Amino acid sequence: MTRVIAIANQKGGVGKTTSAINIGAALAASGQSVLLIDLDPQANATSGVSVEPQDATIYECLMERKLIESAILPTCIHGLSIIPSKGDLVGAEIEVSNLADRETILKSVIGQIQGQDFVIIDCPPAFGLLTINALVAASALIVPVQCEYYAMEGLGRLMGNVDRIRDAFNSDLDLEGIVLTMYDSRINLSRQVESEIRGFFKEKVFQTVIPRNVALAEAPSHGKPVLSYNAASSGAKAYLDLAKEILANGKEGIG
Repeated sequence: MTRVIAIANQKGGVGKTTSAINIGAALAASGQSVLLIDLDPQANATSGVSVEPQDATIYECLMERKLIESAILPTCIHGLSIIPSKGDLVGAEIEVSNLADRETILKSVIGQIQGQDFVIIDCPPAFGLLTINALVAASALIVPVQCEYYAMEGLGRLMGNVDRIRDAFNSDLDLEGIVLTMYDSRINLSRQVESEIRGFFKEKVFQTVIPRNVALAEAPSHGKPVLSYNAASSGAKAYLDLAKEILANGKEGIG
């Protein structure tokens, strides 16, 4: 059964797209078949795996109801494919607002997918109709949180919105986990934020933390996941460890 995971945080700059790309790549490196959906009009996940959009993107799948297979493209990572995005996706927020099924379009699109172990959705940094569609379509949510004070405030607002999605559209939506990003153990604030988030969310915080890492920062400019850019880096190792936790969560859920 395909696990559909939304990577979302309405605050920008928390490592959301970096996490979507590298979780997808790490799962693929672990032998899983992974489809990454770039649902962000900025299309950073698309450029981050060196894919050039062709005739169909996620926009055409949503707005023109094109078959999803026509938009799936391979990446440089074996086992990882992508449905790319482009700038005109920004108009989809307005275009879908008057549709009767405006909250469930993506769920219908994803329903066409076959042969994937995971679908990873990179959401835009805002709680609009695109993010709502992702959360309605997903079975699980991963929230990247930068280790800083304002990130904690944004986390509270996001979880309130997630509860509303559960109540109205998707009672099965599970918080897969919160992943701490840009972590620097030398900085008191990083340790303080980690302590407070773990104290409140308990086991819903992944044990793996994503460090501040030069390779993670450089990899997008080369159009590669960090596993392809520098597999020996601490960032690559962290995302491999995170993928192991995600896979273990799935096995526990099946049991």
